[in-house]
Amino acid sequence: MKSTSLLKEEFQSKLHDDLLRDIYIDEKLLDYQRNRYIEAISRFETIYGECDACIFSAPGRSEIGGNHTDHQHGQVLAAAINLDAIAIVKETMDDTVQVVSGDSPMITISLDNLDADKNEEGTTLSLVKGVLAGIKNSGRRIGGFQTYITSDVLIGAGLSSSAAFETIIGTIVNGLYNNMQISPVDIAIIGQYAENIYFGKPCGLLDQMTSSVGNLVHIDFADPDSPAVEKVEYDLSGQGYSLCIVDTKGSHADLTEDYAAIPTEMKQAAACFGKEFMGQVSKAELLAGLPRVREAAGDRAALRAIHFVEENERVDIEVNSLKKNDFPTFLKTVRASGNSSFKFLQNVYSNHDVKHQNVSVALAASESILDEDEVCRVHGGGFAGTIQAFVKNEHVEGYKNYMNLIFGEGSCSILKIRKYGGMKVLA
Repeated sequence: MKSTSLLKEEFQSKLHDDLLRDIYIDEKLLDYQRNRYIEAISRFETIYGECDACIFSAPGRSEIGGNHTDHQHGQVLAAAINLDAIAIVKETMDDTVQVVSGDSPMITISLDNLDADKNEEGTTLSLVKGVLAGIKNSGRRIGGFQTYITSDVLIGAGLSSSAAFETIIGTIVNGLYNNMQISPVDIAIIGQYAENIYFGKPCGLLDQMTSSVGNLVHIDFADPDSPAVEKVEYDLSGQGYSLCIVDTKGSHADLTEDYAAIPTEMKQAAACFGKEFMGQVSKAELLAGLPRVREAAGDRAALRAIHFVEENERVDIEVNSLKKNDFPTFLKTVRASGNSSFKFLQNVYSNHDVKHQNVSVALAASESILDEDEVCRVHGGGFAGTIQAFVKNEHVEGYKNYMNLIFGEGSCSILKIRKYGGMKVLA
């Protein structure tokens, strides 16, 4: 480990610019990231004092393919992005963990008391305790540390800021006490455990897995207790494209019913075949039994079931096209995914509020200015959230300016796919 004062000097002298360039890809971010690390170290010193420390990082994620497939035991393709949580960390010799995240008050946890507490559900404290408990229960080592964490993963934009936080806590303990020998897959499973059992949110594994593993990740949830995870090495920047996320600034209020209806209706469709999840129903079975689904579950459930079986196939096509470096086919399939989400899954706007269709407007405006070899689609859960667009680098600034004009300054974020998941940046 190096002293915090030396770490600051090294960043100030641009000694770690190559490292930052390797992690964050975008040359335009160097000044921002350099200053961000310096400010984080200074904040750590203000809280804990000058000392020897190390630095960890965990990225946010973007769903690329598999819109609303994971909860039905389907396949997904997701990408780690160059927005992340970073942690300045000091190992301590006692059994206490102290965490300051952003401007929030310090959390202090005794390693002698890691039991889940219903009264702590929904808090940052519960996530930290859950990760610590998950690592301990898996037979690995835990120990004390002090950390300051700061994150630029956008909250509420479907980029999984909570998964990045869970991953960075797990990666800290992995680095300090387990010589980074806990696999990224296990770190992700532990993060999901923390969110399910301690935080009280019944999330899937997509977010944590992508944040922990890094790059593009293909996950098959056919066996949700043991998902098949494949890291897909691909250089999007080498194709001359950027991944843009547009926050349409729509209200998420009163959308619980809309979100919940998707898995409910897909399960109703699966039940027509004696199955619990659509992942257990083949495309041929569904198409042959479509009249039965329409009668028992309704037309929207039938359409959402069609989306699922075809979206599952599209994930395979996307993954294989990237492996073959067939980027045009990849883009064509992303476009098809977006069209299916709009027409069949129907998660682009709420039919309870047709006056407000922010995501629809964002897609229409995007398609009006994008080239034929650029694509856009709804991102994540849908209804009032974000859209995703693959835009050629020479058009990015124009696209960003237009989206910001429609939805407000800062609405459009230009992202790169990051090759690293949870990682130790500097020891």
